[in-house]
Amino acid sequence: MKRIENLNLENKKVIIRVDFNVPLDDNLNIIDDNRIKESLKTIKYCLDKNCKIILLSHLGKVKCEDDKKTKSLKPVAKRLSELLKKDILFIPEVKGELVNKAISNIKNKDIILLENTRFLDLEGNLESGCDDNLSKYFASLGDVFINDAFGMIHRSHASNVGISKYIKESCLGFLVLKELDYLLPIIKKPNHPFVVILGGAKVSDKIGIIKNLITKADYLLIGGAMSYTFLKAKGIEVGKSLVEDDFIDFAKEMLKKTNKIILPIDHACVKEKDSLDFYIKDTMEKDDIGLDIGPKTIELFKSYINKSKTIFWNGPMGYYEKETFQKGTKEICSIISKTDSISIVGGGDSAAAVINMGYRDKFSHVSTGGGASLELLEGKSLPGINI
Repeated sequence: MKRIENLNLENKKVIIRVDFNVPLDDNLNIIDDNRIKESLKTIKYCLDKNCKIILLSHLGKVKCEDDKKTKSLKPVAKRLSELLKKDILFIPEVKGELVNKAISNIKNKDIILLENTRFLDLEGNLESGCDDNLSKYFASLGDVFINDAFGMIHRSHASNVGISKYIKESCLGFLVLKELDYLLPIIKKPNHPFVVILGGAKVSDKIGIIKNLITKADYLLIGGAMSYTFLKAKGIEVGKSLVEDDFIDFAKEMLKKTNKIILPIDHACVKEKDSLDFYIKDTMEKDDIGLDIGPKTIELFKSYINKSKTIFWNGPMGYYEKETFQKGTKEICSIISKTDSISIVGGGDSAAAVINMGYRDKFSHVSTGGGASLELLEGKSLPGINI
């Protein structure tokens, strides 16, 4: 695994695959620029090495021509320019004459950002299908390739994996290296007690990580809607709460296999999902809908978190989209932030919660890649690392 510090970048054309897949509002304003900020260390390092910089990134899924109107990287170029206090040359194409001309005129310390690489998926899935000719084309644009897009490290696309096959010098950037420095020890040798906190809606999204970490963690605290599948598997009434009936047998298997799984003991309930008039119940009835963990569960989870030395957290504790049901997530966030544990948030909604609530600096690491971090902790091989 090559590191960025081991390469000579002086006077070279350096292609950096970044992850600028940031959320935009209806007016195409950036809602959260965390991923752009996390890329700055690698970009600034390359600027200091007096090289020419070409940035590649995707933004969202591109399935039709209309998506081009809402998935352009132009707003990202503007924000990057503000953060670096430097002009960014945005090219509204991904390949072709305009791109070739811009790169032929590039000078040391110039930065070019090409348009959303997934625009080429409209030409036959070229980007996400890791088309060989597109991979060769991307490689032809530079001398060195740096993969610094952790959020894409689990995908085999032309702009990350394909390009590395056809460029002489490839390495990992500082963001990817930082992610691996925090996440790999969890798999190999975590400090114990090791507590995993999982939330979100679906057990089906977390099967791999549950299977892999159940053997490594001391405790698995499960909240969010996925907890109701486990509670139902234990024969506990969950009313009309969200349950994945197809995964009840899996939940039963895990509960039978270990006593490490800790489930909620009270709930913030409503009668109708869109209602904000909630009440706390220890035992649900058939017409109750659980939308957040209750105060007793928060205290129960706290007792395990406070004696931990390593914490990995992925997924909110309740129906986080509604502010009324954010209390469980906020409380868990606050509890973790006050520990001396190595605390890692595995991207996604839980990472957004930590950042939006102002706790980012209170955690050891907030991952930029939800899917990537989960697949890594499932024990899967990540294509983008093997360069």
